[in-house]
Amino acid sequence: MIKKIEHLGIAVESIKDSLPVFEALLNNTSYKTEIVESEFVKTAFLNIGESKIELLEATDPKSAIAKFLDKHRSGFHHLAFDVDDIEEEIIRLESKGFTFIHSSPKEGADNKRIAFLHPKTTNGILIELCQDC
Repeated sequence: MIKKIEHLGIAVESIKDSLPVFEALLNNTSYKTEIVESEFVKTAFLNIGESKIELLEATDPKSAIAKFLDKHRSGFHHLAFDVDDIEEEIIRLESKGFTFIHSSPKEGADNKRIAFLHPKTTNGILIELCQDC
């Protein structure tokens, strides 16, 4: 079951340059930065109420974030939902006709298991499902 918006993903050219902007805007500091080797991305997280903002910087020119930035520049990248049981939610959504980019959940940032729905089945929006590890 989808419980809430977990975070909004924002693709940025540089976390070093973008983080101070978001910290000033939200009047809050980042609680975590990390590199997710499997996704070739560096992330920074800021809390905002019950949700978060995730800044994403490419660590490799072949990464999905680098490709996104080449096409769209900095901006909104994805919407993430917190779920109770990611495997169960994948089965439910596939039965409704949604397709996934990955065939099974994988390890993501911020101690989460993640799965992305393909934007072609979600009105062009990249959707991420997240479950606490």
